[in-house]
Amino acid sequence: MLLVPLALTAAVTVVAFLTPSHLYFSRFLVVAPILAASMWPVAETVAIGLLAVAINVLIAVTVGQLSEASHTYLFTNVVIVGVTAASAYASHVRQQREETLAQVRSVSETTQKVLLRPIPHRLGRLDIDTLYLAAAAQARVGGDFYEALETPHGIRLIIGDVRGKGLPAVGVASAIVGCFREAAYDEPDLARLARRLDVSMNRYTTLFPGDDLEYFATALLAEFPDDGSAAEIVNCGHPSPLLLRAGAVREVDPTAPSPPINMGALLGGEYRIDLLPFAVGDQLLLYTDGVTETRDHTGAFFPLTQRAGQWDTDSPSQLLEQLHRDLVHYSHGRLDDDIAAVVVRATDERGT
Repeated sequence: MLLVPLALTAAVTVVAFLTPSHLYFSRFLVVAPILAASMWPVAETVAIGLLAVAINVLIAVTVGQLSEASHTYLFTNVVIVGVTAASAYASHVRQQREETLAQVRSVSETTQKVLLRPIPHRLGRLDIDTLYLAAAAQARVGGDFYEALETPHGIRLIIGDVRGKGLPAVGVASAIVGCFREAAYDEPDLARLARRLDVSMNRYTTLFPGDDLEYFATALLAEFPDDGSAAEIVNCGHPSPLLLRAGAVREVDPTAPSPPINMGALLGGEYRIDLLPFAVGDQLLLYTDGVTETRDHTGAFFPLTQRAGQWDTDSPSQLLEQLHRDLVHYSHGRLDDDIAAVVVRATDERGT
């Protein structure tokens, strides 16, 4: 791609020499600096513009245009010089924007490392893998979040989705994850952990007077005790996870609804714990609504449960690879929402 301006210049030069002089193909040399501005620095853009002027003079002298149509030759040179100057400025602006974008991406990558730190692939008796796709590809971070910690109560995991997008959503996600990382070690059960997240989120939103109800998150909390008996789940208005067991797939729906994080005081109700038998070899897929709200060209939603039943995977990483491929294929590459997914698999050996 970087050689396109030079290739174009060479092609126009050859055509200009091989065609009758009255066709003035040399006028197409003006395109070279325009192309260069989209990919080359300022100095190189100016250089190819000057090269185009020199070639135009050479063509005029060689094929006789200088004497036959001096006004056309002069006009072409003036146009090339003018376009080169404009292209050089455009190249300068483009470089400044690229530098700004690089700085923004660096900040977003740092934010992502803090908010979505890499989760170990093995925690206790669980194999774990994660998938994250931001709707804003250049930002690389959005309002979806997850975390998994090995605590005195067992492996505790959270996945959630903040209402909205952009920096406000990132701030809310950061506040929830930060609270989870602290409270997961202290609270004796998931219901009290969810309540503490709700209280912490309520305090956070007081920093934004008048917009308290604009900031809330659906979340799913899960706890996997060391004895491997059964998993505990608190679903705070979040999409139901999928349990994959011996080739069968089923949704793990809550027995009673629990309010989203920061909606407890408004909606009332308690955070309720559901028990889920989780034997060796079972896999649990937790995901945000960006997965199930992915649409095809007709507007139909992604049939996650149906597709999951067709996957032949025996590890979290393979399951997420298949999920990613299916989402991209189903949407024809147009993923319009943040997507986060976590898969945990029960094993019979404790990791070190």
